[in-house]
Amino acid sequence: MSKNILVLSGSPRKGGNTDKLADAFTAGAERAGHSVVKFRTADKNIKGCIDCKTCFSKGTACSVPDDFAELAPLLEQADVLVLATPLYWYSFPAQLKPAIDKLYSFFVGKRPLKIKECVLLVSGGDKEERKFEGIVKSYQLIAEFLGWQDSGTLIVPGLHDKDDVLKTDGLSRAEALGRGIA
Repeated sequence: MSKNILVLSGSPRKGGNTDKLADAFTAGAERAGHSVVKFRTADKNIKGCIDCKTCFSKGTACSVPDDFAELAPLLEQADVLVLATPLYWYSFPAQLKPAIDKLYSFFVGKRPLKIKECVLLVSGGDKEERKFEGIVKSYQLIAEFLGWQDSGTLIVPGLHDKDDVLKTDGLSRAEALGRGIA
């Protein structure tokens, strides 16, 4: 069965390691017959959640006007959410975090998303996978809170320069993860 997959790319570096992982995942998912939309949060102006609890009260998911208004309908259509992100200080970068925080609007607004599965693609400069534990745990807790099934976590460490991912098996693993979405 074909699924609608939304890939949120949180990398500020276009065409960098994270974007390449997202594109490889997308290629695999499309080969498996799924529909994929990639949304680059770094190219958007999404402000952080201010916990005003006025979600959906003004006709949009978030009452604070910003580019989350473009993302919210894509979230509503998605069956699978993929977070493709670089590791920044053991967590999500500022370019992605506000979009994640504003998922809260669907909870407060009592408008459950049809998303049932999620995937984490994370790249980072550190070579030790244990340094990725913070972001992985955050991702797992988000999935647990929202009742989503983790359909895969891909960590590709040791990536400093823009094309370092090409020297690893990360792209083939990301493509296989995309193909494996059932």
